[in-house]
Amino acid sequence: MWISKQSSYPTWLKYLWNRKTQSAISFVVFFLLWELVVIFFDVRSYILPRPTEIAKAIVKYRSQLFDALLFTVQSLVFGYILAVVSGIILALPVAFSKFMQRTIYPILLFFQVIPKIALAPIFVVWFGFGLPPKIMIVFLLSFFPVLINGIIGLRSVDQEIINLARSTGVKTLDIFFKVRLPSALPTFFAGFKLAAISATVGAVIGEFIGSDSGLGYLILTANGDLQTDYAFAAITLLTVLGLTLYYLVEVLEKILLPWHISQRQDLNKES
Repeated sequence: MWISKQSSYPTWLKYLWNRKTQSAISFVVFFLLWELVVIFFDVRSYILPRPTEIAKAIVKYRSQLFDALLFTVQSLVFGYILAVVSGIILALPVAFSKFMQRTIYPILLFFQVIPKIALAPIFVVWFGFGLPPKIMIVFLLSFFPVLINGIIGLRSVDQEIINLARSTGVKTLDIFFKVRLPSALPTFFAGFKLAAISATVGAVIGEFIGSDSGLGYLILTANGDLQTDYAFAAITLLTVLGLTLYYLVEVLEKILLPWHISQRQDLNKES
């Protein structure tokens, strides 16, 4: 009955209520309200610029913003990849070895608790003002979500499934690749997406502390000159950069895990 009612809706209404369309409409409404509130309350542009002013700043300073974006992308991508690879490699022994859990894991936890922003000036002293300190900050902020989610995923496999596989004569290595790893991949990807968000924050922190280029550096210099629209233009690009990395991971998840319940639910909702 529900299906027949739904099928009777006009095509344009179905499209309007599509999930992606709803998201786009929500953004349009948000920016429209922002524009109207700033105009209505007569907020000075150096305090809070209108979205249209930010768009004009992006066009006006596109050359500087593009150069800064390329610099930030380097630290973001290299630091993120390093965090993902290291997190996966370390999650395997920590998940399966009691010795690693008692020795290596507490040390990793100790370094995670240290405020990363406190380490940033030290990295500048050690590595200078180039890319290495920014990569290290991105790595440190992104590494732990991958590690923790990887350990949880690898240790959360139903033991009855493992025992059943062993009773049928499946080898340990085959159990890992055919049972443990597929079961752990959804949790791994949750860590990858959390790390993608943290990576953007790490890139900005690294450029705030010590850098002469990048989007974070542009934000600082623009604020110092009270060019708030310029600063918001850089913030907008940073946001787009972080969202791009996040959704790239999500697309990869959909490609590699079409069988997982979360992906099948999404497909059912869209259909």
